[in-house]
Amino acid sequence: MSVWPLTPAAALSGSGGVLVSISISVDPRYLESLLETLARVSFPVNPQIYHDAALVYVYPDQHEETEPVTLVEFPAYTGQLDEVLKALEAYGFDPAILHVTSMLDELLAPEAVEPAPSGARYVARYRRKSRSAGAGGGYSQP
Repeated sequence: MSVWPLTPAAALSGSGGVLVSISISVDPRYLESLLETLARVSFPVNPQIYHDAALVYVYPDQHEETEPVTLVEFPAYTGQLDEVLKALEAYGFDPAILHVTSMLDELLAPEAVEPAPSGARYVARYRRKSRSAGAGGGYSQP
């Protein structure tokens, strides 16, 4: 007999919706401004900050390019996402810096691959919480 619920995702939801992991990539020069922006939302944000992080872009020929960033991550409920987006926009941040993953997916695959937006030169990207982590993540085409 298993002690886990039949639907693990159900254990990660509440009255505010599904629990998600919000990851925001920011140039280190704008970290303080981002933290001030997040302090203005109506719910408590206790961010985990990764100063040595990177966005890794995967191109059609499978080569990867790394962009150093600072990642700010925190849990929230889906019902709070709109408020985070509005705060980012109100304080001059591009909403594209925000990436949302279900908390369950974040726990199971922390370097999840994001498909590229339409028209992008790259085919996918993923977030690496430490640039010095080496080539541990990577992208493999299904």
